[in-house]
Amino acid sequence: MSEIEETCGIYLITPEKIDDLDSFASTLGQVLETGAVDVVQLRLKNAGDNDIIRTAEKTLAVCHKYDVPLLVNDRADIAAQVDADGVHLGQSDGNVAEARALLGADKDIGVTCHGSKDLAFKAGDEGANYVAFGAFFPSRTKQNAEPAEIDLLTVWDEVTEIPSVAIGGINSENCKKIADAGAHFVAVCAAVWDAGESPAAAAVKLRAVLDS
Repeated sequence: MSEIEETCGIYLITPEKIDDLDSFASTLGQVLETGAVDVVQLRLKNAGDNDIIRTAEKTLAVCHKYDVPLLVNDRADIAAQVDADGVHLGQSDGNVAEARALLGADKDIGVTCHGSKDLAFKAGDEGANYVAFGAFFPSRTKQNAEPAEIDLLTVWDEVTEIPSVAIGGINSENCKKIADAGAHFVAVCAAVWDAGESPAAAAVKLRAVLDS
């Protein structure tokens, strides 16, 4: 993710709870087979370590079948243990230097920066491969997230080569606005998993809107 794409990519976040791992893996495979998704983040906030590891191993196998990188949310230690492609860190989930020491130089590290350019510049200086801004719209995934201004994406795109991921309530109706503002990836969760159609069809619809 360290190189900026010509078109805005789709950064897919997994559901926070996965009850049937085999069923989820099958559905994820169908989504990734479409070619619409560029990155997957495994985000299991309330799961125990063993469940995260087991899910990460299964998810990683599916992702790599379709040449899609898998990042683990929060846990650089687990990302290193399962040899995931990187980690996404919140502001209270450790720092870039610690994650880099665990993961090595060739893995991706992303950092949540809310609506702050200062946090983003700090993350970039510490060696983050990308920064995440948001929330841009109300979100069920992050209900208490701080709001971010859309023009932040434009400013960031103009002043740095570090890719940005936009997060927070993004769907097929508003993703184009976010992409046009300068986001390099849009992070989606409910827009795929909770859409009124199959997750694969929802991902294809998002891709079509972004490419239009």
